[in-house]
Amino acid sequence: TSRTLSSNHSLNTHFFPCFLTKSKSLKYRAASPDAQSKSSDMTTIPMDIVNDLFLRLPAKSLVRFRALSKPCYHLINSPDFISSHLSRVLQTNDHLMILLRGALHLYTVDLDSPDTLSDVEHPMKRGGPTEVFGSCNGLIGLSNSPTDLALFNPSTRQIHRLPPSPVDLPEGSSTRGYVFYGLGYDSVNDDYKVVRMVQFKRDPDDELGSSFPYEVKVFSFKMNSWKRIESVLPPIQLLFYFYYHLLYRRGYGVLAGNSLHWVLPRRPGLIAFNIIVRFDLALEVFDFVRFPEPVANGDVDIQMDIGVLDGCLCLMCNYDHKYVDVWMMKEYNVRGSWCKAFTVQKPKSVKMFAFMRPLVYSKDRDKVLLEINNTKLVWFDLETRKLSTLRIKDCPSSYSAELVVSSLVLGCKGDLDNIKHRKEQRDKEARESKMLQNRMISCQRDSNWSYKQKQENRQRRAGRNRKEE
Repeated sequence: TSRTLSSNHSLNTHFFPCFLTKSKSLKYRAASPDAQSKSSDMTTIPMDIVNDLFLRLPAKSLVRFRALSKPCYHLINSPDFISSHLSRVLQTNDHLMILLRGALHLYTVDLDSPDTLSDVEHPMKRGGPTEVFGSCNGLIGLSNSPTDLALFNPSTRQIHRLPPSPVDLPEGSSTRGYVFYGLGYDSVNDDYKVVRMVQFKRDPDDELGSSFPYEVKVFSFKMNSWKRIESVLPPIQLLFYFYYHLLYRRGYGVLAGNSLHWVLPRRPGLIAFNIIVRFDLALEVFDFVRFPEPVANGDVDIQMDIGVLDGCLCLMCNYDHKYVDVWMMKEYNVRGSWCKAFTVQKPKSVKMFAFMRPLVYSKDRDKVLLEINNTKLVWFDLETRKLSTLRIKDCPSSYSAELVVSSLVLGCKGDLDNIKHRKEQRDKEARESKMLQNRMISCQRDSNWSYKQKQENRQRRAGRNRKEE
């Protein structure tokens, strides 16, 4: 049956997809001739209504619905629609996913229906662990090494591999140390950027922080190129000295207020207090964010982490692994806007309250989803202060979590290299399948011929036996 469009680019209702179902296959609902004859006004749906319906759907469904017609294909692929769809998702918090990184695999699960865990297949997969260094507008940053990075959309499975940028070993440096990443959207320049900071070691036995040279580079998605940042604040050099590998996510920048942030913990002998370092994505310069006054003037031995909740920069102050105060900066980079949002006591179900960060409010905003110790997700009731575990079926025992929105960022087509690679893979699989099929047919023929020969031999022997008798 053909799928036709009227001259005013409206979609025929008798071939309209089942938008409001969660079917995993693209279906069409055909109206009966009697129903069509009752009202000619209902034979088509204008494309502006289709546009409004499409904006309410998750990206995975939209990728399939491009096959409805050419107008639908061009609508879903258009930059204006992609931007409008992203804006709506960010405003409503619809179709939120949780990305789980296990030991070797990545998984996604819908926040509203955590019963179904989906394996994320991505072209960066090599049989070893692939790091996830951030999430922004439906994109995640993937890293196999400092020169093997990519932006990936789990909803559309589209990937943009970053051009390799060599790590230039400074003169006198012997080894490369830690590498820190950040992924963010520069709203001023409408550009996605990746920050890579690499630390080098001159003398493995030197314990002074000043002995570590560094290199900072920024990748621009719009320009598809890397740029070296020459002017860096001196305290950034100290950033590389601290033992971020104990909690690897501390090496990944937190996005808020058009800036990426890292927390610089206090270390006796080098720095007397905690610092939040920020990198302005528009100006591409480093600066500091001031702590709330009660924290800055209080206990200097607090373990601190940063995160983002509801678009606001968050500061988590952990007191002796007994409880965590969560502060939120309501107006970015305004010190007086810091306010203590809530306090979470150590759950009885965990032995040590080493790490906690908020991810998202529930839709009624009476709960906050928390990640604890890289092992569990819990809902924290803001009124009763009680915790309830978010149970995910077939979830790995240990994981890190990232919140990912369902978006069409990067489009549905993918980059040319990825399309070529996938076509080559499909052609190779088709050739192997055909060769296997030919072998099976050949084996079947050989088997039939062998069976026929055996039958003829039996008949000959039986004839000779009868003659002898």
